[in-house]
Amino acid sequence: MRAAGISTPRLDKMPGMFFSANPKELKETDHSLLDNKTHKKRPKTFGMDVKAYLRSMIPHLESGIKPSKSKDIRLSVNEVMQWSQSLEKLLANQIGQDVFRSFLKSEFSEENIEFWLACEDYKKTESDLLHRKAEKIYKAFVHSDAAKQINIDFHTRESTAKKIKAPTPTCFDEAQKIIYTLMEKDSYPRFLKSNIYLNLLNELQANSLK
Repeated sequence: MRAAGISTPRLDKMPGMFFSANPKELKETDHSLLDNKTHKKRPKTFGMDVKAYLRSMIPHLESGIKPSKSKDIRLSVNEVMQWSQSLEKLLANQIGQDVFRSFLKSEFSEENIEFWLACEDYKKTESDLLHRKAEKIYKAFVHSDAAKQINIDFHTRESTAKKIKAPTPTCFDEAQKIIYTLMEKDSYPRFLKSNIYLNLLNELQANSLK
């Protein structure tokens, strides 16, 4: 039972406490704060002419980057940093493929990634086109007289030659695995220490601070 003469203070009049008379204002404020937080989490991306960048890094070589309708390609710092996590993540990114390919060209070993990419494309080939495409890949990369001969052992070379006579989507798998491992253990670690990669990463990080 409340004592006589004592009134209960109104909460909206208590010092140090502020209440909105309109609940809708509180909801709008909450949504505004959430939107700001979400916006801050989005990685910054920057437009840059990657082809021109690669040519500046390796002026005596063509970049090898595929033609693009748009001159500027969007890249984020996080995206480029992920390339250092594994060769798989690097090759899963189209721009990553182009940058890595340019690095391999600077080391005169671009046939490795060209063969690997050809094998990836071959696996998606329709069955009636397998024989023609298998012959083309074999002559370009596997044959002992191939202009872009890949570095595989004699057994794998002979085994692949037999498989393409009755081609299946997996007839280059053994050779492709060897080349992937070669890139992963040999070229990829050097790529992560190269000026091509480090300068690109540093440039994006500098832009993100502006």
